[in-house]
Amino acid sequence: MPASVTGLLRWQFDLTWALAEYHFDRLEPADFLWEPAALCWTMRPGPGGGWRPDWADSEPDPVPAPTIGWLTWHIGWWWSVATDHVRQRPARERDDIRWPGPGAETVAWLRELRTEWTDALDGLAEADLDRPSAYPWPADAGLTVAHLVGWVNAELMKNVAEIGQLRLLRAAAGLSRAALSACRRG
Repeated sequence: MPASVTGLLRWQFDLTWALAEYHFDRLEPADFLWEPAALCWTMRPGPGGGWRPDWADSEPDPVPAPTIGWLTWHIGWWWSVATDHVRQRPARERDDIRWPGPGAETVAWLRELRTEWTDALDGLAEADLDRPSAYPWPADAGLTVAHLVGWVNAELMKNVAEIGQLRLLRAAAGLSRAALSACRRG
């Protein structure tokens, strides 16, 4: 077991990141905007270029199924803001986060965010973990930087699992169609 809380949180992060790399290494550009359901949140070309996420200020019911593109933007958004909080700098707004688009550029962007995050984590002393943190919860929640770091690990694990599941579903759907076509030809 790591000798410190920061060591344990870093170990947990590294374990989660290994799962992320497994899926990131296998993503194809077409995976990013594949829509798994009729009710779906994705990334759309924005006016004047770039990409805009589907978004609602209050969560709809039912919640739309996200695309891998939307999930990677979402990771980039919350992770950028979490890093801002840990580094005690002004937090970026959601609209300030630019998604690079479907493909290798987005994976490279997430890897850059990982480097920025691990640099921030490696710069934390044990006492820094006790500082109050007002992200992603209200300032009066009484939570700390340690809670924030633990939340990042959990949120990343959840989002990476969602990306992996979508990637697997798309691959399985493609194989199923190919297998059906082969049977019909045979």
